[in-house]
Parts: sequence; structure tokens; C-alpha cells
Amino acid sequence: MARINVLSKHIAELIAAGEVVERPASVVKELMENSIDAGATTITLEIKNGGVTYIRITDNGCGICREDVPKAFLSHATSKVKEAADLNSIFTLGFRGEALASIAAVSRTEILTKTVEEEMGTVYTIEGGMQVSYDAAGCPNGTTIVVRDLFYNTPARMKFLKRDVSEANAVADVVDKIALSHPEISIRFIREGKQALITPGDGRLLSAIYSVFGRTFAESLLEVDYELDGIKVTGYVCKPVCSRPSRAMQYFFLNSRNIKSRSIMASMENAYKNTIMVGKFPSCVLNVYVRPETVDVNVHPAKTEVRFSDERKVSSAVYYAVKGALSDFDSAPQVDSNKMAKLTEKAKPDYAQLQMVEDDTPNTARQAPEKAFKAASAVLADSPSKKDKPFWENISASEFKSSVSVSSPKHINKGFTNADEPDLVSAFKTRSKPAAASAAASQSLKPSRAAEPQAPNTVKPVEKTSVTYEEKKSATEGKKVVITEAKPTPKPLRLLGEAFKTYIICEYDNKVCLIDKHAAHERIIYNKIKKNAQDNVSSQVLLTPVTVTLNKNEYNVILENLDVFSKAGYLVEDFGTGTVIVRECPMLISGDDIEDTVVEMALYLGENRTNIESEKIDRIHHTSACKAAIKAGYKNSTAEMKVLAEAVLYDDSVRYCPHGRPVLLELTKYELEKMFGRIQ
Repeated sequence: MARINVLSKHIAELIAAGEVVERPASVVKELMENSIDAGATTITLEIKNGGVTYIRITDNGCGICREDVPKAFLSHATSKVKEAADLNSIFTLGFRGEALASIAAVSRTEILTKTVEEEMGTVYTIEGGMQVSYDAAGCPNGTTIVVRDLFYNTPARMKFLKRDVSEANAVADVVDKIALSHPEISIRFIREGKQALITPGDGRLLSAIYSVFGRTFAESLLEVDYELDGIKVTGYVCKPVCSRPSRAMQYFFLNSRNIKSRSIMASMENAYKNTIMVGKFPSCVLNVYVRPETVDVNVHPAKTEVRFSDERKVSSAVYYAVKGALSDFDSAPQVDSNKMAKLTEKAKPDYAQLQMVEDDTPNTARQAPEKAFKAASAVLADSPSKKDKPFWENISASEFKSSVSVSSPKHINKGFTNADEPDLVSAFKTRSKPAAASAAASQSLKPSRAAEPQAPNTVKPVEKTSVTYEEKKSATEGKKVVITEAKPTPKPLRLLGEAFKTYIICEYDNKVCLIDKHAAHERIIYNKIKKNAQDNVSSQVLLTPVTVTLNKNEYNVILENLDVFSKAGYLVEDFGTGTVIVRECPMLISGDDIEDTVVEMALYLGENRTNIESEKIDRIHHTSACKAAIKAGYKNSTAEMKVLAEAVLYDDSVRYCPHGRPVLLELTKYELEKMFGRIQ
């Protein structure tokens, strides 16, 4: 039997560090939470190389007393818990006293701190859990912690770190959650020497959301403010039309602490029931406030999972809060009669405006034919030989046309007779000589002088020549004749109707066919996209590029697969922290479907990082076709349904959608008669 050994302090600290410090994002989370607990109103974070080589966090909190600085780096040393009863009423984000000790055990850490009561600050350096220096220093009130060379003494842990860009995006995700949970704190994030985020710290959650996710996402939100049995729910949820293909943009906070709760998530999504499409998920930023004694936050090492004393009550509060916000959004707005009256008065034109319009303009246009008719009658009245005949027998069409032409100036129509008009019929007959025909037509279009008589335009007709059988034989002799087998004419199709606005019913080849129009259209589009990709058909350039807002994990996945999107026909570029822009997309894809395609592909690529490139490209084609296809429940015209049915029944390759679902179900006449008992 192996002997039991008592581990040294250094080894114990390394083991403890593995539970708290997994990557640079873990360090940032613990240190920023300490700054928040210290009462800071401004926090500045700076990282380099994804936080692996350099992390600096500066705050204006209360600071640490000089004599307490070395104690802060000991295991289970904390100022937030003094006795066991304090665990039942935890208001702070940190309380275990493990963060600083774990960080110092696997890095080179330096702290510079000062309290308001002290005249001089303190600088303390510790490497690998061992103290290096402890001196006085001049510094402002607050604390600055610098962490260098993370995992320098644990190379096995270093191997599991990802690229610097991925680690930096993970840090940015932590910063986003802290900024959303504490809008009263101004947070500044500097990434590789460039400012990536700054929040105003004005206490308004919408301002923090705007800073983190941008204007488009902020404008799609509805405010939530509700309280039930001492449980308060505040924040924002998205409008039903702005739902997303994944749950990545759902943020839940409990007493300003980021958590993951299936019950809260399910309650929020149940409130959206029957308002969003199947397969879509709402986005939200919700903060739930409960009494500290009714929740246990000491469940998970990262403190992201909690346990409620009455989970059903919390779920009900979230459900009714979200449901109330959606009900207010769906209600019809009330019309203010006084305001409408004022708007109507403003819309009426005054006398000065009416005088600006020419009074005789509408009358002139309305009375022009009548004046022209009288003028033509007056001309005929001057001719004694034409008085006794009916009007239309005395005047030709060209004469009446010239007399009623009031819109054109007189000098344009002067001298242009019917003979000047080109003979279009003759011109088409002589298209074997386009030069002569065009010359004759152009010559005929030139107006003649009034003094010179113009001969009527004549075009020499083309003489028809007959070709004898011997001439045809000599012309084809010596040429190889290729006989192609004609394709069989497809059998007629009779459209019977549509069921549930989803399935097309038609009669074809003594069969009753049921066609899933979404699956069929999806397969047709998928085949065309694949063919265009094989034929190297260029993508379409979007007149208005589409910007897609993502959380930092999705954003990192998209940046890692830009070449995959390029080979699939999409031109995707980095548009700033958390946002990508799509400038090109394959043919047949609508601009409205691009955002959903990118978000859904971010979820797929994040879960299938090890798939080969061809599978990823094929999945992009699948997703694009699915988003562009007709949706179940959409109303289509009879002509559209018939064209879709013919495309399915006349093409054997359209039998399964790209996801494997059947497109067509057939019921023969024999099977139908047997079901009704007509045959035995």
C-alpha cells in the first residue's frame, strides 16, 4: 500500500491554482471582481499577447493597507468573510480568498496599492508564490496589479492555451459580462495597445449594452422592470422579430453576478412562446435580484452556477417580467386626437402655398383635346368641298395628329409628314442587310424642308428565292450529321392543392404526390449553389454590406474560419471587436438571410472545430440554402406551387433535403383504392 504524504505548500498552491486559474480570462475575472468589491468606479484593463505575457488592472477602489498586502496572497485570506454566518448573506463577488494566491503561484505578480488614510503606497512583488520585494512607493489611491508570464513555471498548462487571438477574445468576453452586470462602473479595455471598449459608467444598462454590442443590437431591445414577492427582474429582452439562431446572446445575472441557470433560461424562452419561429431564440440582458439568504452561490468553482431555495418563484418572476414587456410591445399605440388635429392643421396648405401653383395648368391639360378638335374643325370649315362630309372622312389621321399635338413645340412638328415616318415592317424584312436597312431608316427619320416636296419612303423588298432539293443535298454533302436522342416529354402534372400551407398535393403518373415545399426548395437552392461553386461562378457584391453582431466566442470562431467562408462564396471581414461585415454572398441568397447564416455557422463551427474543411464548406451551403428556401406556413400562389412541383418531379436529384429529410411522398392509385376497399 502506498504511503500517504503531506504535500508541500508550493504543490498545494499549484493544485489549487488549477481550479481557479485556467487561462488569462480567469485571471481577469478574479482581479476585476476584486476591484468591484473594493468599491471602484473606474477600472482599466490592459493585456498583451492575449494576456499570457502581460495583464494590468487599475482601479480607484479603497486599496489595501500596507500590513495586509502580504496576507492577501495567502490561501483562504479574505476580508469579506469572518465567520460561518457570513456565508448566508454574501453580497460580494469574491469571498473564498483563493484568487490572489492561485494567480501568484503560476505567474510573476506585482501589486501597487494605497488607501486614503495612508500617505505612501505599497509595492509588492511575488513570483511563483515566493515573495521577491516589499517596499513603499508613491501612487494614487486604489490598486494596480500587473501579472506577467502566466504559467511560466507550469509548461504543461501552457500547452493547453490557444492562440493569442482566441485568448484575447475570451478576455473580452469576460469584460463584456462585467460591463453589463455593473453599468455604474466605467470600464476601459486596452487590447494590444488599442482601446477595444469603454463604457460611460452612468448607471444606465442600455448605455453599457450600446457600448458593448453597438447601436443595432441596442435598438432591438425592450425594457423589463418587474417585481414579485421580493424578487426583482430588470434589464432588456429582444423584440420577437429580432430573435437569433442560437442562445449565445443570452446574459443572466443574479445580484450583479454572471450565472448560468437553466430554469431562468427556460422561463424567459417560454414567455416568447407563439411569438417567434421554431428554431429561433431570444437574446436578453436580465438581472435578477433576490435576498442573499435565499440563494447559495458557493456551488461551482467559478461561481457561475447557483442554487435557489425556491426556484419556482424565481422562474415565475422571470416569466411574468418578460411576458409583460412583450405584451406592452404588442399592444396597439393609442392615438392622441389633439395631436392628430394639430398635425392635420399643419398638413393643410395655406393661401400663399396655393398661389404658388399655376392656376391654368390642370385646366390646360384637361381642355387641350377639346381645343385641338375645335381648331381642326375650323380648318375644315375653310374648305368648301369638305363641309358636307362627315368629320373623319374629311381629315386624315396624320393631319388630326399634327393638329392635336399641344405638348410639343410647333417648330418641331413643322414639315414632318406621315411620309417621313420609317417603314418598320420593311426594315425588319431586310435585316439580312442591316447596314442598308439602318441607313434607310436613319435617312427616313430626317425631317424634310417645307418648301421641298418629300417623296414617300420606299424600301426595296427582298426577293424570295426557292431552294431546290439538289441544292440542299449539295450543301449538306460532306458534313457529318449528329443525331441526338430527344429527351422524353415529361408526363403532365395536375396541381390539386396545398395542405397546411406546407405540403403541395398534386397528381402525377397515376400517383398522388405530397411535396414538402421547404425541403424541396432547400434542395433545389443547394444544388444550384453547389453547381455555381464548381463552375467558379462569382459571388454577388452586396450593395449594402451586412454587419453581424456576435458575442466574443462566436466572433473568435468566425475569424478563425474566414478562409472557409471565402471558399463557400462569402466575403467576411473583421469589422471591430465583436462585429464582422459581409460584403459578398453566393447567388440566390437574400441579404436578409445573411445574418442568420453567419450566426448559425458560428455555433456549428464552434462545436465542430475538428471537422475537415470540405465538411465545413458543405455545411455553409446547407445553412445558406435552408435560410433562403420557402418557409413552412408561407402562402404561395398556384403558379409558384406548380413550378416547384415540376422541379421536384422532373428532377430525380431532388428527393432529399441537404439534412436528409424526404422531399416527396407518393401514394399510388392501387394503394389508394386498396385503402378505400375498392379492391381486395
